Amino acid sequence: MTKQVQQLDRVIIRFAGDSGDGMQLTGDRFTQETAAFGNDLSTLPNFPAEIRAPAGTLPGVSSFQLHFADHDILTPGDAPNVLVAMNPAALKANLTDLPRGADLIVNTDEFSKRNLAKVGYAASPVEDDSLSEYRVHALPLTSMTVTALTGFDISKKDAERAKNMFALGLLSWLYHRPTEGTLAFLEKKFGGKPEIMKANIAAFQAGWSYGETTEAFSVQYEIKPAEHEPGLYRNITGNIALAYGLVAAGVQSGLPIFLGSYPITPASDILHEISKHKKFGVRTFQAEDEIAAVGAALGASFGGSLGVTTTSGPGIALKSETIGLGVATELPLLVIDVQRAGPSTGLPTKTEQADLLQAMHGRNGEAPVPVIAPQSPSDCFDAALEAARIAVKYRTPVILLSDGYLANGSEPWKLPDVAKLPTIEPNFAAPSPDGFQPFERDPDTLARPWAIPGTAGLEHRIGGLEKADVTGNISYDPANHDRMVRLRQAKVDGIANDIEPLAVDDPSEAARVLVLGWGGTYGAISAAVRRVRASGRGIAQAHLRHLNPFPANLPEVLRSYDKVIVPEINLGQLALLLRGRLLIDVIGYNQVRGLPFKAEELQGVIQDVIDSE
Repeated sequence: MTKQVQQLDRVIIRFAGDSGDGMQLTGDRFTQETAAFGNDLSTLPNFPAEIRAPAGTLPGVSSFQLHFADHDILTPGDAPNVLVAMNPAALKANLTDLPRGADLIVNTDEFSKRNLAKVGYAASPVEDDSLSEYRVHALPLTSMTVTALTGFDISKKDAERAKNMFALGLLSWLYHRPTEGTLAFLEKKFGGKPEIMKANIAAFQAGWSYGETTEAFSVQYEIKPAEHEPGLYRNITGNIALAYGLVAAGVQSGLPIFLGSYPITPASDILHEISKHKKFGVRTFQAEDEIAAVGAALGASFGGSLGVTTTSGPGIALKSETIGLGVATELPLLVIDVQRAGPSTGLPTKTEQADLLQAMHGRNGEAPVPVIAPQSPSDCFDAALEAARIAVKYRTPVILLSDGYLANGSEPWKLPDVAKLPTIEPNFAAPSPDGFQPFERDPDTLARPWAIPGTAGLEHRIGGLEKADVTGNISYDPANHDRMVRLRQAKVDGIANDIEPLAVDDPSEAARVLVLGWGGTYGAISAAVRRVRASGRGIAQAHLRHLNPFPANLPEVLRSYDKVIVPEINLGQLALLLRGRLLIDVIGYNQVRGLPFKAEELQGVIQDVIDSE
């Protein structure tokens, strides 16, 4: 039968099911094919922290949202146009996000009395009028999958587990996605289990064929490729981009990269990925705890490598003493904090921006460190390079603040021209006939020499006790301590002269309100700003990458606007710093729900502030 093909400019799809239903895999495969097709896209994986929460319960729901379009987009979308709900728990957990008129594909096989009761449904919502606001497609996905796999030498349980591939095939047909990549993926993933491989491929193809032949779907949708700047692209997550950025930093500096890490959600993928790239001189060490991990990384920097450690907020707390040691010894060290919702164990798989003050001040004594934050998954690559540049040039630990949304979210990334990547010069110390002074500083950067241990003529003391200026001898002299504290602070402050001024996006050149963000809020803020401008209002936008030190022109920028809005996924940490350091009052907008901002809510906040002018 001939199906009508309807053109759309964008779609937001959310796959949701039990944490054992393979929703992350399904969403990832749909994303990879969408990227290969050429759409612009942004994703939001959302999964429970428990390895296996009780099946069929709300805490066990896992979802994957994908926003793809024929034009430039900035967020995973506020609300899905299509929800695929594999069981009652997935429906109940996600239904409130579904706008009226959206498509709802429901796996009716899982809507048993027992599963309905687990989430508080007295009766099946598919069979009453409670879903009348939506376009409901009630499909027995599990039983259709089992039927499609009749004749394969696999158990019924394995056949049922392939229902995610049936759903993927159906959605791939519905939205004109390529299939070659998924078929190749399944052949590789299950290459050691030929019958399982064949069954999953058959389930995928059965889902596609069902869409082609059923009368339940009379319309196919087509979203044309987006116009991208010419180049070679790939889909990338923030954690993978960070790993690549670290590898590139090693190549551009000529330094071996040593990653000392302890697995922690949501940072672990950086360790997993970078361990694959030993051919670039990368060494990885999975330590027994967070303290050992950062200690090994700092030791590697002492030995002439670029030491890196990756973690999340709880790990930063444990690493704080050694980061302070890095401040005292003035050695390069990269500390990557992929923030998650807290405090304590908190919500390990959810996102937050609440580690800013910890990064700025979470050490004993006066221990300043530069702090930078990427703004998108692909920007994590450039942020890693910038962090390495500052660490090496200024001989200091640098904290890079990513977050769970950036870490797991993905978007298209144009592969950079390697020849144009910045060169990072270690400038190791060399013996001098006048003798070696380990704390004699570069007059421009205030950085001390980086001396490789074991080099004749460069012998010097190292450790956490205060050093005498220039000579590096242990010193308890009050005046010397005061001088060293001020020198270390001045070194970090001076980085402001070595970074780009804060850029302001203000097409009207007449806006009186500025929205200032940092880190992973960039996409939602930018999408909201677009909407506000489309309504005819003037609004300016700026986004901070460097949080310590601030760009030198930040005070001037903020004072040139009547009002400054600072949206943060915390209770106002950047706002506190701006008020305390610059004496500029700002309007904070704060949410701590473990989720990124929605563009619509920020649009309302911005419009309310503009209208109050």
